[in-house]
Amino acid sequence: MTQSLNLDLDQSVVVETAALPWSDSRADGVVRKALEREQAESGRATSIVQFEPGSRFPPHTHALGEEILVLDGVFSDDTGDYPAGTYLRNPPGSRHAPHSDPGCTLFVKLEQFAPDDRERVVVDTRLASFQPGIGGLRVLHLHSFGSQHMALVHWPARERFQPHRHWGGEEILVLSGEFIDEHGRYPTGTWIRSPHHSQHSPWVEQETLIYVKTGHL
Repeated sequence: MTQSLNLDLDQSVVVETAALPWSDSRADGVVRKALEREQAESGRATSIVQFEPGSRFPPHTHALGEEILVLDGVFSDDTGDYPAGTYLRNPPGSRHAPHSDPGCTLFVKLEQFAPDDRERVVVDTRLASFQPGIGGLRVLHLHSFGSQHMALVHWPARERFQPHRHWGGEEILVLSGEFIDEHGRYPTGTWIRSPHHSQHSPWVEQETLIYVKTGHL
């Protein structure tokens, strides 16, 4: 039986995904790096997933939804083709058969929706407009439901953010550049999960882009 991984949501977790080995999945040509999981093929999971060119995954249903950010390549399923930069939300009960002709790499969160969060979301973040945030930050809103908020945040070089506390926790994937706070430095590909009521004072030295999810822990 596969052991659970990083499921204590009261604990801070930092994973440099570039250093993790790839593990096989139940589909030929599809490999992944587990960041958090309940079981090998079911339950809550957060992963980096890679489809080799021409690979396919069996049809399946997401009882509590699926959230995807396409990191590179083109991801495809029954509903269309989604190039790098696409953000997808497939709601609870949705079913599809994913594949990729040229290959792709994804950030994937499974079985983590509220049962009544039923909106399907597709955002091409390459074409969408970022809005002004606090200081020099620019923010691209992706989705909100209840206390949960998902966004991409662009940090210009040498930007500092005010000290703050995370009600409901915070999850970050560093998409480019390097994110920094008083606890450490987080290069491109780092996944950070900070629990409810955690706090920090982040900054960057170089232009940086992060995916951020808050209010879900």
